[in-house]
Amino acid sequence: MVALKLNQWQVYIVQCADDTLYTGVTNHLDQRLKNHNSGKGAKYTRVRLPVKLVYAENCQNHSVALKREWAIKKFSRLDKLKLIASSA
Repeated sequence: MVALKLNQWQVYIVQCADDTLYTGVTNHLDQRLKNHNSGKGAKYTRVRLPVKLVYAENCQNHSVALKREWAIKKFSRLDKLKLIASSA
């Protein structure tokens, strides 16, 4: 997994309890994961708890992170799993 710097924008993927994958962006990854697992995160993850971080990548800024998130969200599940595996 990529070493993450505090307050740097990141794209992340979490695996939900139902084995689905959720992709998002944040600049406080630890807090975002706590929010997801406490039911205060995205509507999608609230009913699929708990979630587990399976992928994260640093981005230069918020704009780059959002563009990368959009690109990853268009990936097939298989392509997302390959991306996750390549970071291990």
